[in-house]
Amino acid sequence: MKKKINLFERFSNWSTTAAGSSAAFISAAAAVLIWAVSGPLFHYSETWQLVINTGTTIITFLMVFLIQKSQNKDSKAIHLKLNELLASHEGTSNRIVDIESLTEKELDELRRFYIRLSALAEKEHDITRTHSIDAAEENQRRKSGSRNSKSR
Repeated sequence: MKKKINLFERFSNWSTTAAGSSAAFISAAAAVLIWAVSGPLFHYSETWQLVINTGTTIITFLMVFLIQKSQNKDSKAIHLKLNELLASHEGTSNRIVDIESLTEKELDELRRFYIRLSALAEKEHDITRTHSIDAAEENQRRKSGSRNSKSR
């Protein structure tokens, strides 16, 4: 399943790994220390200050995009792994797969539903009992059907 990775993908993977290393932190700290120590040599001039400001701004600007790319890739991989777990487990609702595409309002509604499910499970005093959306809806249909037949 491994395919050829394009040049930017390889560079992005390498640079995010390198930027998160101890060596990168030590190098950055050393650069700041050298800059600070060189202040008296340059009489704390505007150019001396501009060097650190420009350097850190450029690095920060570029790193934002690399970090975002890395986060997007990690997030996508995690979603796919969770989707696989949901899809492969018999007791889960497949409607939860791909919920990241829902709107914020829809996610809030779903969260409220799970809060209600949690409250129901707490009332049962059985933390090992599980519910899915489908199971909860089926339970609700059965309950509603039995109420309707009792009221007749």
